[in-house]
Amino acid sequence: MICQNVRASLPEMLLSPESVGKEAREHLKACPECARELRELQATMAALDEWRAPEVSPWFDGRLQARLREERAAAPAGWLERLRARMQFGERVSLRPLAAAALALTIAVGGGIYEGFTAPQPVATPTQAASPVIRDLQSLDENSQVFQELNTMDQNAGSNSSPAGNNSL
Repeated sequence: MICQNVRASLPEMLLSPESVGKEAREHLKACPECARELRELQATMAALDEWRAPEVSPWFDGRLQARLREERAAAPAGWLERLRARMQFGERVSLRPLAAAALALTIAVGGGIYEGFTAPQPVATPTQAASPVIRDLQSLDENSQVFQELNTMDQNAGSNSSPAGNNSL
């Protein structure tokens, strides 16, 4: 039998040994750990049986009532103590709903701020591919200086080789 099962049935075995199965009793004879646990539990129960509650002083109630009157009559030290006393002893107006609302608001605002820090940034969606004509015009705009230089070189080369014709675009 597993020690865990036997340890779970130790209180039953302590109070009424005949209610526990034969397997558990045999396990206790074979397992020193479980037997030690049972002996410790028996020692604890014996100590509790011998213990007697101390006698209450006959003046206890009177002194307790006087102390409570003193505490209620004394003014709390600061505003935080007054607030705590008001919430604890409950005057006419209860601040517990107000405190709960303030806590809920604080949690909501804090959660919103935290979410703002951890929210994923929106991913830029790619624009649709432009048509070939638009790409050619954009390429011409981007490389206009190169084309101007090529055109100038063509004009210079054309004027040097053939005086009659101009081969510009």
